[in-house]
Amino acid sequence: MTPRRVVVTGLGAVTSIGIGAGEFLAGLRAGRSGAAPITSFDASGFEHSQGCEITDFDAERFVTRLPSAEYGRASHFAAAAARMAVEDAALPVEDLRAARSLVSVGTTDGESRDLDRLVQQEVELGAARMDPVVARRVPAGRLSVAAARELGLVNVEAVTLPTACAAGNYAIGYGYDAVRSGEFDFALSGGADAVCLKTFAGFYRLGTIAPERCQPFDLDRKGILTGEGAGMMLLESLESALARGARIHAEVLGYGLNCDADHPVAPNEDSFARCVRLAHENAGVSADDVDLISAHGTGTKANDVSEARAIRQVFGGRPPRMVSIKSMIGHTMGAASALAAIACTLALREGFIPPTINHVRTDPECDIDCVPNQAVNADLRVVQNNALAFGGNNAVLILGRHEPDGVGGAQAAERGAA
Repeated sequence: MTPRRVVVTGLGAVTSIGIGAGEFLAGLRAGRSGAAPITSFDASGFEHSQGCEITDFDAERFVTRLPSAEYGRASHFAAAAARMAVEDAALPVEDLRAARSLVSVGTTDGESRDLDRLVQQEVELGAARMDPVVARRVPAGRLSVAAARELGLVNVEAVTLPTACAAGNYAIGYGYDAVRSGEFDFALSGGADAVCLKTFAGFYRLGTIAPERCQPFDLDRKGILTGEGAGMMLLESLESALARGARIHAEVLGYGLNCDADHPVAPNEDSFARCVRLAHENAGVSADDVDLISAHGTGTKANDVSEARAIRQVFGGRPPRMVSIKSMIGHTMGAASALAAIACTLALREGFIPPTINHVRTDPECDIDCVPNQAVNADLRVVQNNALAFGGNNAVLILGRHEPDGVGGAQAAERGAA
């Protein structure tokens, strides 16, 4: 069977700068910041506790079928984003239920907010007094199940991928392969995570939580802000999208994965450079074809320099513009690269580059154009979405503007004939 071209027809976003693809787009264009003092847990023992929480998410508004008490906050995010993506795709849910479908969700923490709660109950009350309802919500696999259950899907494979901060790209790549091969008709793919004490405290102990704001690639950057949210894409074959008259936001051209297992937390720039080359090869593009890079761009000293050096290994001395939306929405963990993929898709569709906000002066060791503080208009055809994770899990996704006979067309046909 000839591999099928895979397109993005639906977008669902739950973020601290806007809920829904339209509001997320407006937040990206405006360079909006989601940073504020954390309220999800008692942060009084920490010297600083800024984060990017979602304060206006009402699960009952966005999730209509899911028994809310049976699922945690991250699952609600995933289910809401999945429903948004299906609605954005103008795909009747009855048609989705009748088709062969995949739900793949990436995550770092699963329902660690509930795990925080259980640990507190165990410490204060003893193990016998832990809430069994909350305990049943903890398994990470429930994130993908929640999305499938919210949509009433039965002929479905529900997969949760726990590859930390690269998990969103992993999940989208999984969905791309599933649709491209013809194994599934539709894939709902992305990532979800909720702010939790465990992760905040872990990064704080590593000395990587910024006191006030996230400043990727800035000379004075001080670290990350933890965030939360979900991003889900509806993927289907180009043939399917054209047959039903769907709006095509972008085309998935390919991706690359590797795991260097070199260090628990420090990135390996040589390994990440190899991952970028794998993605280009899989997508049938060259470095010269890439118009924009959505960086992992955490705002830590180690990540930003290593990522910039890896990019120069592949692109040479004049890489394309490289931005980080974590400056706006914080580090949303397993949702990070999924939300960045949605930002890339919107950038391709709308012809603009979102900014890296909070920027004062670029670190000379990074030496990139990070589009500081203000969005710019741009004619984009191919965009690269980077993701690096603890443990050396690297994932790079390549998206293209849908053009029947352009990069997204002729080169996709070449891949299918190879």
